[in-house]
Amino acid sequence: MTIPSRYKGIIYMLLAALGFSLMGGAAKLLKGSFGAGQLVFWRNAIGLLVLLAGFLVKPPENKGGRFHLLLFRGIMGTTALYTLLYCILHIPLGTAMTYNLTSALFIAVFSFLLFREYHGRVVLFAVLLGFAGMLLIYKPAMHFPWYYHLAGLISGITSALAYITVNRLAGHYDSRIIVLSFIGTGVLIPSLLMCIRSIANLPADDVFFIAWRWPQGIEWFYVCWLGLAALFGQYFVTKAYGADKAGIVSSIGYANIIFSVFIGMALGDAFPDWMSASGILCIIASGVIISLTKRKKKVTL
Repeated sequence: MTIPSRYKGIIYMLLAALGFSLMGGAAKLLKGSFGAGQLVFWRNAIGLLVLLAGFLVKPPENKGGRFHLLLFRGIMGTTALYTLLYCILHIPLGTAMTYNLTSALFIAVFSFLLFREYHGRVVLFAVLLGFAGMLLIYKPAMHFPWYYHLAGLISGITSALAYITVNRLAGHYDSRIIVLSFIGTGVLIPSLLMCIRSIANLPADDVFFIAWRWPQGIEWFYVCWLGLAALFGQYFVTKAYGADKAGIVSSIGYANIIFSVFIGMALGDAFPDWMSASGILCIIASGVIISLTKRKKKVTL
């Protein structure tokens, strides 16, 4: 079945949200065994192996010409992942994810400031409605040290910059090459830091100068789950931002919250209370408003 072009960005982003939610479930199961830096490495290493195998089957086709943006996308994406996982390990998951998903607001701000993209008051209202729904579900706590909040804000800002860059790379590079820029950087940086730690005989930590650790037993299944779900999500988020404007697509990313709630319940989390349920309805309404607004604009053109 062919997806209508006006809905491609939305459908791709819903698939990406599902992938990232599944990735979050795997990270939750591995949280007690691996540090943030180790999770960054394994998340990307599994995806890299699958991606390289895909290149052997179907080589990428690229126009090229924007390597600097490709490199920038990789660095921003890896920074966002490091700070997100750091927050997950030190503050409640809800607060960490709240900060990461502020990327939608930063995307709207950066898109307007840098590219003068403005989608109208209705879409702006939908973005704010989705963000309000996210807060109702996660109820972020504010009584943690300032540097945890700083890391969370960096996660949201760098995610926004990475996603905006994806939109500028579409048409110049195969989607898999754009994904490779992130995954490759996410393997290279932890590997270099591990080598530096070993050569300089530095003490290991959970984020940067990590110690090597092989998964054991069932951890292999969770690590593969983590990497494959992340690759699935990364591929479709790249397709989504290449198919539509960043300000529109980012709002659909709030669906991540809905998927995460149900995946969390499957892993033993409590059923959402009335406030969380209200948040879910706000998020659904946000996506519906954006979809209807896009359809109306297409029809009237």
